[in-house]
Amino acid sequence: MNTITTGSNDLKQLKLAIEGKGFKWPEQYITGAEIKKLGGIDAESDLYLSISKPWKDELIENDRRINLALPEVEQFFVKNDLRYTINGVEFKSNKQFINGKQLRAQGTIPDGDVLYLLAEKNWEDNLIEDDEWVDLARPGKEDFVSRSPTYCIVINTRDFDWNKRTITYEEVVRLAHPDFNPDSCIYTVKYTNGPKQNPQGSMSAGDFIYIKNKIKFHVTPTNKS
Repeated sequence: MNTITTGSNDLKQLKLAIEGKGFKWPEQYITGAEIKKLGGIDAESDLYLSISKPWKDELIENDRRINLALPEVEQFFVKNDLRYTINGVEFKSNKQFINGKQLRAQGTIPDGDVLYLLAEKNWEDNLIEDDEWVDLARPGKEDFVSRSPTYCIVINTRDFDWNKRTITYEEVVRLAHPDFNPDSCIYTVKYTNGPKQNPQGSMSAGDFIYIKNKIKFHVTPTNKS
């Protein structure tokens, strides 16, 4: 068994390795948080347990308990920092995943702007919502950019430019019918090809929805009786 005996009190200690450096631990189990503290690793870093090929190394959460009394010395490590850019400024992270909200805070992106992950040439860039997680460990370096919102929306088969991330029922109707008078006419508004927040549905007075490029609206008037 992976133990050593020290001193007259017969204290048994278990060996482990953190970032290639040997350590000893007096108990059978150790948590991810304790491993990080022992090895001087930031508590927010992603910690991994080395696994023999062809199996993947195992991510160890802070509250995960690891049994050190198994054969062989357990090897723990933190992967190299992952690099990415936001509007041309380079950042690095010791965590594999980052979400849109964290990216916006790091890049001090104004609330009205939208955030994109750049795609290969001739392909549409990927819109990153605040709650969307991005894997920074994919091949290549991720480049994020923020832009003022510019969308093409389709209303009754006609294209309109729109520069906000949301649109109201009244704004849709006024684009379709500039002479819109809510006192004399009501309108049925339906939409398809929307973003994940509202992929399809209908709108009534006072409603608003999120939009994306080529969202399609169908607006029909109905005279009030």
